Amino acid sequence: MPRALWILMIGMAMNVTGASFLWPMNTIYVHEQLGKSLSVAGMVLMLNSGASVAGNLVGGILFDKIGGFQSMMIGIITTLSALVGLVFFHGWPHYAIFLAVIGVGSGIVFPVAYAYAGAIWPEGGRRAFNGLYVAQNIGVAIGSALGGVIASYSFTLIFAANLLLYVMFFLLIAFGLRHVQVAKSIKASAKPAEAINMESRANWYALVTLCTGYFLCWISYVQWATTIAAYTQELHITLKQYSLLWTINGALIVFAQPFLSAVVQRWMRHVKRQMLVGFAIFVVSFSLLLQANSFFEFALAMVVLTIAEMLVWPAIPTVASELAPQGKEGFYQGFVNSTATAGRMIGPVLGGFIADYAGMKPLFATLVFFCALSLVTTFFYDRNLPKKQNKGKQTVAMG
Repeated sequence: MPRALWILMIGMAMNVTGASFLWPMNTIYVHEQLGKSLSVAGMVLMLNSGASVAGNLVGGILFDKIGGFQSMMIGIITTLSALVGLVFFHGWPHYAIFLAVIGVGSGIVFPVAYAYAGAIWPEGGRRAFNGLYVAQNIGVAIGSALGGVIASYSFTLIFAANLLLYVMFFLLIAFGLRHVQVAKSIKASAKPAEAINMESRANWYALVTLCTGYFLCWISYVQWATTIAAYTQELHITLKQYSLLWTINGALIVFAQPFLSAVVQRWMRHVKRQMLVGFAIFVVSFSLLLQANSFFEFALAMVVLTIAEMLVWPAIPTVASELAPQGKEGFYQGFVNSTATAGRMIGPVLGGFIADYAGMKPLFATLVFFCALSLVTTFFYDRNLPKKQNKGKQTVAMG
């Protein structure tokens, strides 16, 4: 793995660690510290997510226009300026405004990071994207664990700690990747222009089809942090036990990688098979929730969910990287990231509506249906792609 990719992975771990200090506390801070209603808190989070969607698309376009390093720095500096403001002005409405700016900045960073990783190590295939995925989850685990401890002393310390980590992220990228040169992938061939345009359209339709399922799956996944979290409280599962579920998630992602990599290399060398197996496991995980009433049953569902996540989440940007025409790598990664962010934005609202008006069991059945649709879209996404492209480059094992 290239040194530049290690720098990028460490930087993204710092980035996500700092962000994870803040995001679990957003609703609590707006509701309890700023005295706003839960609906207002929800609107603030939706504004942040909407800004992230815009940032994802902008970041992808910037990568294609000006390259990875400059695009990354624009996203980092945008976020850094908002974090500085948040340290000194975190009342109302400053908090909501700065959180929206953070959404734009962080939204720029994520697709750029994925496109950058693919450009730094093109021969690595899905391994480059899997490395970023693991690094980010290490950040989530560390940030979520430390965030509550820091917040127990002062919310101002949360803002300061986030800023400190982001300064470290800025310095690492500024000095570690400034002179990194990445080769442009050569995907063009001696085909007529009309054939190339038709292939590009086929690739775009394939990506949209795949991301439709990705979007539905993210709507389902985000319920674990929203409606399912509230449901566990109704079943008298303690907050400590609920927090342990996410500890299980993070630990599996980090420590089960060698085993899962061996399984993928042996039985799922084609990335489409990896995604199909992953989405099928998502169906199983949400099916388990239909009968879950105890902590053990929720823990089992979380283990199954995590296995599915480990297969699907790194695979989608891998496919996007392969489908992207030359000069559109950033835009394709931006579209993938904006799809996931849109799912995280819409999921809590849709899930809450179904839970309030129909109940949790119908919600779980809906989530099973969404994941089953994701399985269908994944099965058919590449049916119109040329056979050579369909089967050629997507056979690099994760590791």
